[in-house]
Amino acid sequence: MLRAHEPYPALAFDRRWNILMTNRAFEPFLAGVAPDLLEPPVNLVRLGLDPRGFAPLVVNLADVRTVFRSRIRRQLAVAPDAELAALYEELLEPHSPDVAGRSVASDVVIPMILRVGGRELRLFSTITTFGTPMDITLEEVAIESYYPADPHSAAYFEQPGGDVRAAVRP
Repeated sequence: MLRAHEPYPALAFDRRWNILMTNRAFEPFLAGVAPDLLEPPVNLVRLGLDPRGFAPLVVNLADVRTVFRSRIRRQLAVAPDAELAALYEELLEPHSPDVAGRSVASDVVIPMILRVGGRELRLFSTITTFGTPMDITLEEVAIESYYPADPHSAAYFEQPGGDVRAAVRP
């Protein structure tokens, strides 16, 4: 599934948001990330919100943080987990004064604006979960797929050669 989604990024992660696998289109976004954030298990929430990870690239970081906050809060309500609760407290600012005023427009489609290589990319992502797994371990796996939200962003990923590594980090 991940490979079939190329040239757009996609990744699989577990219930604690630890990345299990990515496609090649996701790999260039790891350039410039602090090495300790890439030590297994690589956590998607930490990677996305830590200032040494993707956070400097995300133009609408407050919106992305709000989506993560909503999803993880709902996860913890259904299945309490000490490790996930610690991640929530560490990165999602649950006691921040802006939390009460922010809401999530959609919990199905997550809009994301990235500034890479002097360009602004507009993406949206969806998360697929497996509701009736044949293997119990699949119940804890989700796939996040990113899609371009406009022709300019699509062209970025579809450029000849398909190598966006040089353009991801300044």
